[in-house]
Amino acid sequence: MQTIIWDVDDVLNDLMRVWFEDWISSRNSLNSLSYDQLSSNPPHEILQISKSEYLASLDAYRLSEKAQRMQPVPEILDWFATHGGRFHHVALTAVPLCACHVSAGWVMRNFGRWIQSFNVVPSPRPSDQTGQCHRTKSDFLRWWGKADVLVDDNPDSVAAALSLGMNAILIPRPWNSSPLTIDEALRVLTKLLSCPTRSLTEGASC
Repeated sequence: MQTIIWDVDDVLNDLMRVWFEDWISSRNSLNSLSYDQLSSNPPHEILQISKSEYLASLDAYRLSEKAQRMQPVPEILDWFATHGGRFHHVALTAVPLCACHVSAGWVMRNFGRWIQSFNVVPSPRPSDQTGQCHRTKSDFLRWWGKADVLVDDNPDSVAAALSLGMNAILIPRPWNSSPLTIDEALRVLTKLLSCPTRSLTEGASC
């Protein structure tokens, strides 16, 4: 049975979108920025705030009841309902230590039927002292050594997975260059899993 590694934020859920909508609603109502304009991640320069201010706001949102009530991305949840039982699933997320328990709880509440393994590469924060073994997702994937496909919104993570000989799917978000819709990306994922000997660079049709 093949193993899929799933990023959590902005893949299983819409964290950046819901945080941004909450953040923008608390600012000047004349601000014309939209979520689709967040062409970099982190987006602090676009938002004209400091990186520390952005991270503090995002972390506060992660710990809020609003974040705990976030709904899964509908297309992703539908994919799990149709295909989830055919594969092993592992969650791999980069969150600060202060929010790991919230992220894990969210994953288990919404995807616990399929995902029973939750792993984190802690995002560094000045207040966190951690003896972590893995500083990047690439470090984790190299150590894990059992994954077939990574699903992530970060182009660097996708490139790292490909360099390790895995397949990888880039979930389209404003800050990456994926030309696909989420539905199209998931169709590619399904085809890759149906043709395990074929790589992404070779194409996903059997």
